[in-house]
Amino acid sequence: MSSVVETVTQLVRPILMEKQFELYDLEFVKEGQGWYLRVYIDKPAGITIEECAMVSDELSEKLDALDPDPIPQAYFLEVSSPGAERPLKKDADYQQALNKYIHISLYQAIDGAKVYEGTLVKLTASELTLDYLDKTRHKQIVIARDKIAKARLAIKF
Repeated sequence: MSSVVETVTQLVRPILMEKQFELYDLEFVKEGQGWYLRVYIDKPAGITIEECAMVSDELSEKLDALDPDPIPQAYFLEVSSPGAERPLKKDADYQQALNKYIHISLYQAIDGAKVYEGTLVKLTASELTLDYLDKTRHKQIVIARDKIAKARLAIKF
């Protein structure tokens, strides 16, 4: 599977560079009976549906032209924005999330909770500091990054 991701990454990067888009993430996964090649793209002002379709068309043409086919099984190609509640996976994602509202799920509970939502106020290579609301009081918690199962941007209500 990683060779598929590497091959597609090499194919899609020139397309995105030409349009000044960013490759946010790329995955090739099996869900149920089907395989999905998902390409998440972005730019500072956000990505439109038309831009996703344009990248999908160009990438599809490049994939179809390869011989031998790097993806022998049938699959669905999906090109989209990572969305408003985009996952935080890479260091750059966390850096861009500084001073923003995020949702964190932990492998193990800290102070009785496995889920925290709050503003990311500090970030180091090994931990982050989250300012969150506990009932009506603001509190801060320091969380080791290796204890985080999933993190994403969140919409504050």
